[in-house]
Amino acid sequence: RLDALFLRDKNLVDEVIGKMSFTDAMFYHIIGELPTLGQRSVLDAVLVTLMEHGLTPSAISTRLTYLSAPEAMQSAIAAGLLNVGSQFIGTMENAATLLERVQADPAGIDASCRQIVQQHKDAGKPMPGFGHHLHRPDDPRSPKLFEIALAHKDIDQRPITTIKTLGAIVDEIYGKHLTINATGATAAVLMGASIPPCIMRGFAVISRAAGLVAHVMEEKETPTGRTIWNIVDNNIPYTGKAE
Repeated sequence: RLDALFLRDKNLVDEVIGKMSFTDAMFYHIIGELPTLGQRSVLDAVLVTLMEHGLTPSAISTRLTYLSAPEAMQSAIAAGLLNVGSQFIGTMENAATLLERVQADPAGIDASCRQIVQQHKDAGKPMPGFGHHLHRPDDPRSPKLFEIALAHKDIDQRPITTIKTLGAIVDEIYGKHLTINATGATAAVLMGASIPPCIMRGFAVISRAAGLVAHVMEEKETPTGRTIWNIVDNNIPYTGKAE
């Protein structure tokens, strides 16, 4: 008979429940190792940072889906999570890829950063991890994430140094200041915490799920879905040929 349950190699009842926090258990389940103090602190900070971003596409999708199907909250949350992509929330994946490229370049950090920034500028592409339409001149979340990561000796500081160097060269080549945004900072601190870039977006999904549950709760108390629908209906012009 089945008399024990396991999370990887740990007995769920005897070794996990009541002994490991959600962050600890999540890290262990995904990465396969218990987090160090620094890894736990960084991941906690990232999860809190990414949880809420206001009425972004993910939250709007959740609210509109909940308007259509209030009996299925999970559908509304799923709709919002589908928008955790390369343009919103999940952009730390792109930033981390650049940081890996810079750190692996035998030409050195400075030369590699200059090449990458110039390529993006020449191609008219935005720099992943830089710029914000609201937080100017600087995103206040980024230095806080760096501060938390740098306070722990078990966190690799090189990705933070790399993105700061990249930021200075971005400002130089673009001729204006572009803040290191929260997703850029998240990429650096998660890399420092030994989180592979290929799985970083997963932590954004976990964090955003909690934020979207909050949006559903608020939608129950103060509905906005129909207002959003009316705004779109009244303000998006018809572009077809028929009158």
